[in-house]
Amino acid sequence: MLSDAFSQHSRPMRRPFFLPTARQTNWLLAIGVLSVGYALYLRYLVIEPSTVGLACDAGLDTWLCLSRKAAIALFSRSVFGMVALAVAVLNLVRPSIVLFALALAAAGFGIVLYNVTLSAFAVTLLILSLARRVSAAE
Repeated sequence: MLSDAFSQHSRPMRRPFFLPTARQTNWLLAIGVLSVGYALYLRYLVIEPSTVGLACDAGLDTWLCLSRKAAIALFSRSVFGMVALAVAVLNLVRPSIVLFALALAAAGFGIVLYNVTLSAFAVTLLILSLARRVSAAE
């Protein structure tokens, strides 16, 4: 009898894996689709068309030209990929739904907007973070 009580207390507690709930998964899907969708819009309707580029270079001052300039400045310096990778590493160390969502959005932008290598590595780390155990404080 005493040995049964001792064996129950000496058994290590199994912490659950980092697993988003159904509601959180739906939000993550929405964030992923919206980030990839907006990045596709920027790439194929704002950045690549020469008519938009010529109009913006000629001095057109609209939100479209501002977003084009900002996106070009960010992806030419690999900001999307670096942010996605940094947040994915933080999420791997300490899994959190907020960090997962931020890394997912940045990786979506990075994959579409020419930062594929770093963003793909960030997505790999996000997948690995689903195999991590949640910390005891949560």
